[in-house]
Amino acid sequence: MDLCIVNRDGEILLHRNMSAGPDPFRKAIAPYREDVVVCVACLFTWYWLADLCAREGMAFVLGHALSMKAIHGGKAKNDTIDAQNIAVLFRGGMLPHAYVYPAEMRATRDLLRRRLPRTRTRAELLAHIQKYHQPV
Repeated sequence: MDLCIVNRDGEILLHRNMSAGPDPFRKAIAPYREDVVVCVACLFTWYWLADLCAREGMAFVLGHALSMKAIHGGKAKNDTIDAQNIAVLFRGGMLPHAYVYPAEMRATRDLLRRRLPRTRTRAELLAHIQKYHQPV
């Protein structure tokens, strides 16, 4: 994962690619821990970081990935650039927020998100059968 820490003046204090995990993350942010707000894009890997922040008493903000893309959508895109863009957007109060689902609701949310496309496909197939395969 890429980590970018920006201070209130916009100066980059730390910007590095690192292993994704609680221990490397804690070690990297240790010097800045007191004032840090953890902010990530709403992608499929944010759960562990949200849970870690909740346990450690750190502020956690989830950014809406599609809305962020619309705001900073440049041609060059990678994790290093995205980490800095998220930090800059949050610092400037321009980060579109997403809802941080509580840990106990995430399994239900994930199940429903995977069920919805299948439900739509089933409805389309049933409509096709009813429209084109009616008894004469």
